[in-house]
Amino acid sequence: MSERSTVRFHPEARQGDASTGSDLLSVAIDTGVPLEHLCGGNGLCGTCEIEVDAGGKHLSSPSEVEQQLLSSDAIEQGRRLACRCSLVDPGEISITVPAASLTEGDVVLTKGHSTAVELDPVVEQYHLRLDAPTLADGVADRERLLEGLADAYDLEVDSIDHHLHRELPALLRAGAHDGTLEVTATVYDERTVIDLEPGHIRERYGLAIDVGTTTLAVYLIDLSTGEELAVTSGINPQSDFGEDLMSRMRYCRNQKDGREKLQEVLISGLNDLIKRALTQVSVDRSRVYEAVFVGNTAMHHLFLGYDPTHVAGAPYVPARHASVTTKADRFGLGINEAGYLHWLPISGGWVGPDKVAVLLASGHLGSDKTTVCIDIGTNGEISVATPGCVLTTSAPAGPALEGAELTCGVRARPGAIDTVEVDSTTHAPTISTIENEPPIGICGSGVIDAVASCFVTGVIDRRGTFTDEAVESNHVVELDDGELAYELVSSADAATVEPIRLTQNDIRDIQMAKAAIQAGTRVLLAELDEPTVDQVVVAGGFGNHINVQSAIDIGLYPDVPKVDVTSLGNGAGAGARLALLDHATREKASQLVESIDYHEIAGTDAFEQHFLEAMYLPHQRFETCPRVKDRIEANRPTIEVEQARG
Repeated sequence: MSERSTVRFHPEARQGDASTGSDLLSVAIDTGVPLEHLCGGNGLCGTCEIEVDAGGKHLSSPSEVEQQLLSSDAIEQGRRLACRCSLVDPGEISITVPAASLTEGDVVLTKGHSTAVELDPVVEQYHLRLDAPTLADGVADRERLLEGLADAYDLEVDSIDHHLHRELPALLRAGAHDGTLEVTATVYDERTVIDLEPGHIRERYGLAIDVGTTTLAVYLIDLSTGEELAVTSGINPQSDFGEDLMSRMRYCRNQKDGREKLQEVLISGLNDLIKRALTQVSVDRSRVYEAVFVGNTAMHHLFLGYDPTHVAGAPYVPARHASVTTKADRFGLGINEAGYLHWLPISGGWVGPDKVAVLLASGHLGSDKTTVCIDIGTNGEISVATPGCVLTTSAPAGPALEGAELTCGVRARPGAIDTVEVDSTTHAPTISTIENEPPIGICGSGVIDAVASCFVTGVIDRRGTFTDEAVESNHVVELDDGELAYELVSSADAATVEPIRLTQNDIRDIQMAKAAIQAGTRVLLAELDEPTVDQVVVAGGFGNHINVQSAIDIGLYPDVPKVDVTSLGNGAGAGARLALLDHATREKASQLVESIDYHEIAGTDAFEQHFLEAMYLPHQRFETCPRVKDRIEANRPTIEVEQARG
């Protein structure tokens, strides 16, 4: 009798063959089903929820974790967590994967802030007319080419790439005509010839690549014009090993080949995106001569193969600060085999090349204003710049602000609730979803809106607790375990079996995440003895879609006028593009890292104190947020009672 089972996944129409003992999450991944699993299959997030249509008798009984994360009604209806559900004996199993549990269709931000740049790429092309060799002129091919570059362009090129050198004789002679050799030499950083073609060629391309924890973005750029020709994006395939960085760090520590595996899947995913970008505009990979990379410190280390595990714990020291320039073929990157890749430098700890890129793209350095720049993600990267100093830090925000690990949280995709407005009289919610699809859950921008609107209208108080008035309405319900929740969408109107709700614990998670960002900001401002903020710059996909007023109302952003908050979009990608197109930007990046003071806040008394105060909405001391205070008091005359009670 066979010890293997057949598992069919719907509506993806995929089928997998698995051995007894395998969990359904592993089967789904092996079968190519894009099943969400934000915690890396550790039974923490509940996002890998599936529905068993048939063959349940061949599966393990619901685990304690499933009983905690799923309601009894859901389990009775066949709902399970794929990571906790294993094959116990051979058979045929039919599974339905709900839309909310799929990772496909995630919205990845690729648009970024445009900054004027003087075209001066590291990759240049030089047209040459060389005398062909004769019996009287027996100069070797290498010396003939390098002397030609020196004579015509005053270049002191000292090397030829090994891949190119092997074919140099034939390539030179391919341009022979009437006693001359007409060729175009492609030179990297005025030092190394990396390509040679007959005739007069003006075609050179580069890639700006943003390696995010969750998403990847690849920009194909014409190095001659600066034009963006194609953009491709997708989910970072390392997510299969854990949505959060800590899960991936554990994988590196616990698996013998963990680091190599994470590097392998990342490069494979990037090569798929590179191939798609090149195909879109019919550009051959041999014409792509460089890729400039940005990403957080962990992504930097995992791509390059450095041990990332020591960055995850105090004192959070990276393997290196300096930028990295190396041959692309060492990593199997899908560009010209003689091409290069370049990583921008690391500022310190978790403040990696992506933050450096954001600072380059933002244009606020050197301003006479006090500027707070925030890149919100699982690790919020924060900087405060004054005319004389720049401080940076990283705050452990966690995934809640992006919708992850919330009761009904989903990433930004069609059907995700992205805006929420609560009626001040009835407390009824009005929602919208991405692409107006039936609601499947709530993403980051919707969560911030929901908490802010509940606060402004009196559904929750400054401590984030549901008010007595709200509890008496029919929009706040008590769950089976006694927890209160605000109902955004009923089960009848949702594209899910159960209602979409914001629970008291969800609100606490948001408070903790925003408190980490606010506390990090306040620590830096205190270090610089700057009591006020003139402007706020926000980077990243989350910051691009968030309602600015909602973020200010809950204390996620400093209390400034809305007009003084600017979104960079994908600022990291924009900074990578600048470094690709302008040689001087790389020098500026290195100088910037030298001038930035990285301030570690983890575990400090100052951070802990600010964090506790920032757990309130928007802050324990209401007077520190005067604009928000005035706005809330205009809507809720009783707010002062809450302040006294708090």
